[in-house]
Amino acid sequence: MQKQQKRRLLLLAGLGLAFVLAVAGIQAGFARMDRGSYPQKYSEYVEYYAGKYALDPLVLYSVIRTESGFDPGACSGVDARGLMQITEETFQWIKGRIAPNEDIAFEDLYDPETNIRFGSYYLTCCLSRYENDLATAAAAYHSGWGTVDRLLEDGHSQDGQTLASFPYPQMKRYVEKVTRSYARYQELYPPNANPGAAF
Repeated sequence: MQKQQKRRLLLLAGLGLAFVLAVAGIQAGFARMDRGSYPQKYSEYVEYYAGKYALDPLVLYSVIRTESGFDPGACSGVDARGLMQITEETFQWIKGRIAPNEDIAFEDLYDPETNIRFGSYYLTCCLSRYENDLATAAAAYHSGWGTVDRLLEDGHSQDGQTLASFPYPQMKRYVEKVTRSYARYQELYPPNANPGAAF
């Protein structure tokens, strides 16, 4: 009788272990699939420029994913180019600050490193200007500082420095995509790759 009980207990323990392993395997499979949807492509450049500008690299991945889906050849209807979708006007502004004497042309934004270098700098400026608030900085990255400054003045802010609401549908969708992506990246790639960095 005791042998039968032992066998039953061993069988139940074995089934329990098999169940736990199966669930873990399924969860790992889902995590791999999710990481495929939230990749860390161009990590060499992302990590380098995130470090250079004290950014959380997961924010950079979130913006790149939202802007271009990691397509270095992406070009928008307003001729914004590359991974971080930089317009010519913004390119010229950034170039004047970080590469005034370098032989870099607007066409070079199709190069992943150049694009991430310029986009990282501009994103840093947006974050610095708007109190490191990711949502407000994303709105500025998407719609420009002038638009965000007007919204701050027009009552879309509680503190006068960050946006509390996003009245334009396209801007709102963009901000939601970036902030959702960032939250998902944090879930999929813990712990934070650069915990001391600002957004």
